[in-house]
Amino acid sequence: MTPGTDEPWTALGTGFVRGYDSLWGQARTHVVHQHLRHHLPPPPAALIDVGGGAGNQSIPLAREGYQVTIVDPSPGMLAQAAARLDQERSEVAERVRLVEASGDAVPDLLGEARFAGVLCHGVVMYLEDPEPMIASLCRLAQPTGILSILAKNAHTLAMRPAYERDWPGVLNAFDAQHQRNGLGLTTRGDTIEGLTDLLRRHGAETRAWYGVRLFTEGWGRTEPPTSPQADVLAAELEASRRDPYRQLSRLFHLIAARRPDQ
Repeated sequence: MTPGTDEPWTALGTGFVRGYDSLWGQARTHVVHQHLRHHLPPPPAALIDVGGGAGNQSIPLAREGYQVTIVDPSPGMLAQAAARLDQERSEVAERVRLVEASGDAVPDLLGEARFAGVLCHGVVMYLEDPEPMIASLCRLAQPTGILSILAKNAHTLAMRPAYERDWPGVLNAFDAQHQRNGLGLTTRGDTIEGLTDLLRRHGAETRAWYGVRLFTEGWGRTEPPTSPQADVLAAELEASRRDPYRQLSRLFHLIAARRPDQ
């Protein structure tokens, strides 16, 4: 999607962002945030969030002192990020820059800028070929810089229709590579091995990976957080780093680092 071409996110963006308010959405951001804190260098390191949308993952990092650039091709999503920043303390908002651009155009747009952390969460699943995006992410990372990629787990596509008791859908999903998501958009599954190969090809090495959203996957994105929230988030975090649980999660969070000689 090119800048200014705001479909489908003009229509879907509000519902997408609202989903983060549910415990289903909070499980994702909580688990990813905890692992980011472990792997990122300390603030005030410079981070870029490619496809960062309304800043659900990266504005909390700005609160911790990081310098954050949020890049998204959708003006509607960036408008929501700007509205959220209006609610933040001035020193937090001043740490965040919003850039309207597609992911593959960012390295050329920003020139020589390189970042200690490059985030790309929930983006590659919407791309038929993830390699151009992976190449751009690697170009944005400084030597030894961290890359954080959140992708859909190709090995667990049958779980979503199972939660919905759609048994023909389960059978069809076992060998599928694509699946319609909760927003009605077709998405693609990836594997740790596949993304690791792409990252290595473009100068980065995988360091770790985690599962994201196992126990809460069957919950609705509009369902309010009525369960014991702290216990749910703690359970999701523990599952994210343990086998076999992380292997069964809907998403996976891959952490890589740019090779120092690149």
